Amino acid sequence: MLSPHKQLSPFWFLLLLFLWSISIFMVESTCKKGCPLALGSFYVWPGANITFIAQVLGTTTGDVLSYNPSVPDKDRVQSGSRVNVPFSCDCLNDGQFLGHMFEYRVQKGDTYIRVAQTYYSDLTTASWIQKFNSFPATNIPENSIVNVPVNCSCGSSDIDKSYGLFLTYPLRAEDSLSSIAQYSNSTPSLLQSYNPNVNFSAGTGIVFIPAKDKTGQYPPLPSSAGLSGVVIAVISVAVVAVVIILAILFVRMRRKRMKKASIILGKPEEVLPRSVYGSSHNASSMDAGNMGVTVDKSVEFSYEELAQATENFSMANKIGSGGFGDVFYAELRGEKAAVKKMDMQASKEFLAELKVLTRVHHLNLVRLIGYCVEECLFLVYEFIENGNLSQHLRGSGKDPLTWPTRVQIALDSARGLEYIHEHTVPVYIHRDIKSANILIDKSCHAKVADFGLTKLTEVGNNSAPTRLVGTFGYMPPEYAQYGEVSPKVDVYAFGVVLYELISAKAAVVKQNFSGPDSKGLVGMFEVVLKQNDQNEIRKLVDPRLGDDYPIDSVCKVAQLAYKCTQEDPHLRPSMRSVVVNLMTLSSTTGEWDTGAYYESHLAKVRSTH
Repeated sequence: MLSPHKQLSPFWFLLLLFLWSISIFMVESTCKKGCPLALGSFYVWPGANITFIAQVLGTTTGDVLSYNPSVPDKDRVQSGSRVNVPFSCDCLNDGQFLGHMFEYRVQKGDTYIRVAQTYYSDLTTASWIQKFNSFPATNIPENSIVNVPVNCSCGSSDIDKSYGLFLTYPLRAEDSLSSIAQYSNSTPSLLQSYNPNVNFSAGTGIVFIPAKDKTGQYPPLPSSAGLSGVVIAVISVAVVAVVIILAILFVRMRRKRMKKASIILGKPEEVLPRSVYGSSHNASSMDAGNMGVTVDKSVEFSYEELAQATENFSMANKIGSGGFGDVFYAELRGEKAAVKKMDMQASKEFLAELKVLTRVHHLNLVRLIGYCVEECLFLVYEFIENGNLSQHLRGSGKDPLTWPTRVQIALDSARGLEYIHEHTVPVYIHRDIKSANILIDKSCHAKVADFGLTKLTEVGNNSAPTRLVGTFGYMPPEYAQYGEVSPKVDVYAFGVVLYELISAKAAVVKQNFSGPDSKGLVGMFEVVLKQNDQNEIRKLVDPRLGDDYPIDSVCKVAQLAYKCTQEDPHLRPSMRSVVVNLMTLSSTTGEWDTGAYYESHLAKVRSTH
């Protein structure tokens, strides 16, 4: 006899298929989804190297080198050659085009033309950049952040399913259809199919060509249903009739089996499907009452697969735990992963993470690989090797983070938050920013994680009071007292994280004497900062740093944290402003491949272009 959730799965399968088919007819945008990976072909001009290219395109030197095996190291790359740079290919501007929105900090004398032609090596155009920025072309404020759109492609099953990774290739005067076909090991007819009506000898513009992955292979296009519109319409009509019948049966069956059904999440209207379309699909829709979720660009794993990969969720594979479940290390389908196992009662948190991480993609946000809703709730993330920031600041067995690394971690985290605050519609508010939710990769770059408490809100909408969630010590007054939610809630919590980076102390510091007394980190720093005495600030700096830090830089970070933790939320800066401040600070903090080096190479570029 099948278990209750296996008996329910046909109903959910047909219901989801129906919703999916209806959505095909309702969506009129050019693109419905992007893809996790695309490549950009960066033409290397004299003076540029991998470190500079990685900085401009928002990635790491290691990632760039992994797609360019012929390049010996980050400091030796031949001018006049091309370097492939990875980035995510997203559906932008309300589905109007596929692309990635990079961010560039303007230096003195920069123009849209210089940004497009030099710093981004013709991967975009000046007019395309200006379309997504309000600054006049002749007067871009110094240190401002401009959006830099770069188009990309995810392939097409109508042309060839053998190619699932594409390179955005800026044409140059020496290029032709035959030379690019030889360069990409493709045929002229295939390239022309992907780029209809494009003159490959024009010497300008971009084309999309099939590209190889890190293993040197052409990855195939992820499988899809491949049904024509007519077939889908016929299926939709049939499914409507079937769903009505099954819905009646389901209501009767649910009354009897409500207490036993293992997939019911808290409330009857929050049921999740065991299976969506099967293992051959990586995109689906799930209806959870009033909490509709589109699971896009994520893989549905089976319980058996997760259990095998984690050695049946053994303690030896356990790498962490939180308020909503334990996290286990796994190797799934050739990729290292972290599997969060959650109780059924955590359905709202589970759905919240799905809503955010399947729609929002950024270098500084942890990447969701997939999910599972059998037996328990499971979320599968990319595995981040170096643990979380709290462990580095206060855990044993970890080398102390250098001051430049701490500033870099702050900048990375701020960029992730700024993305969900400024570049998504609706706006997402994390609501649980803390050092334990900032993960550190092997290159000591940071990614914001744990979106289980995330709240979304329309831009400009003052959120009504909400249920209080989060972590004590990181909550601003308006939220802790009245439940008022806005992006400034995250700004406040980020200010606390900045104080942690300086002092390595917890958000709430226990006093040395016995008893329940404790003191918030915000209050400790406010007292010292009001004295305006560097010697007093030195007393709060992490003693493991010794004297190996620039006190001016520490004071600037402390002042930024002070602004972020103002009692009045209107006096706190936006995350965009925080990013600009940290970028300026990072460029003046030494021993760093993305700060001083970046500035020096900008100077070289200006002198030669």
